[in-house]
Amino acid sequence: MIATLGMYDMPALQPANDRFWSLIRAHLGFGPSHLTRGADVWEVWNSPDLVFSQTCGMPYRTCLHGKVHLVGTPDYGLAGCPPGFYRSIFVARKDDSRDLNQLAEGTFAYNERLSQSGWAAPIVHLSRHSRLPKEVLETGGHAASAAAVADGPADYAALDALTWELLKDHSKLGETLREVAATEPTPTLPYITAKGQDAAEIARAVRAAIQDLSPADQGLLRVRDLIEIPAERYLAVPNPAPDADRLLDP
Repeated sequence: MIATLGMYDMPALQPANDRFWSLIRAHLGFGPSHLTRGADVWEVWNSPDLVFSQTCGMPYRTCLHGKVHLVGTPDYGLAGCPPGFYRSIFVARKDDSRDLNQLAEGTFAYNERLSQSGWAAPIVHLSRHSRLPKEVLETGGHAASAAAVADGPADYAALDALTWELLKDHSKLGETLREVAATEPTPTLPYITAKGQDAAEIARAVRAAIQDLSPADQGLLRVRDLIEIPAERYLAVPNPAPDADRLLDP
């Protein structure tokens, strides 16, 4: 059996995520004793032994829909977003006064091409304003994208709004970077389980675990509730237009 909580699992949050999973497992009555870390996410998400994990909206709608069950969508109480939704925050250096239109003439750092918040949402946003990045830099992670902007290789990036809040709390990047703009909200990263599991039973355990979290762990993880958002809502989120592919495969 496999359980992971790798999407928001920076070192400062790992003990809280461990306790969160222990509460879920206690309410569920089964599952692995420990969270898996360091495994290939696609192997985890596609495993028939998957009990509990969190994926991103773009991998779900492009690759995982029909192969896994949705358990539910966590609500992080993010500003400017309905319950269970999030958005991307464009960031640039504090000493760089350019607006988003001007920043698009520079280098855009993104985590990876199947990221909703790091790639799809910001590219759709820029396309709607008749702009695409002039150059792109793949970093492998949101924190790495933020660091690329702070250190100079990139001019701007788009970060998942929760990751941005966590980076401000647990790193010095918030002292170096500023918010430039935000995308429209979309459903946040859903919890999933393998097709052979009872998603409703797991959802009940997750809701109970959220209620049992200590105030300190709730403050660290930011999770407030579990929301039911249908698969169709995830599938309706737009993907970048084909002309954006030229940025990835020049």
